[in-house]
Amino acid sequence: MTNIEIRHEFKPGDIGRLVELHGLLYSEEYGFDHTFEAYVAEPLAKFALTKTDRERIWLVEDNNILMGSVAIVKQSDDEAQFRWFLLHPSLRGKGIGSRLMNDTVAFCRGKGYKRIFLWTVSDLHAAAAVYRRAGFRLIEEHTHTIWGVWLTEQRYDLEL
Repeated sequence: MTNIEIRHEFKPGDIGRLVELHGLLYSEEYGFDHTFEAYVAEPLAKFALTKTDRERIWLVEDNNILMGSVAIVKQSDDEAQFRWFLLHPSLRGKGIGSRLMNDTVAFCRGKGYKRIFLWTVSDLHAAAAVYRRAGFRLIEEHTHTIWGVWLTEQRYDLEL
């Protein structure tokens, strides 16, 4: 992991690369269609334009190529959303996801949030294991067609 770097500031090309990574990887791995890219792009662009000191992104680079991310987005004074958690398959299984989870939870505690929530889908088993190890609890599920496929969306919460 000597070539892995994690940074918190956007550089030109990062937003497009994150949208592309999400679109390509979720299409290849889960069959999502192009509407998933729009779902990622709109709030990510807003985040990039309006980010406050109670919000942060973690951008994961491997050999200076953006290969993953996660962010904390303020939803209220007490609640933050964990978003855009993604690692390229070449970086999975190396402890990076757990490190990002630990960093985001510590950040939220430091900023005084009382709760973190996230939305995911039931097919993301490895990510769900990371969430559960960090103390997140599954609190809600909805099964429907979204992003061109039949999915079960899940909400996980972590009380801080």
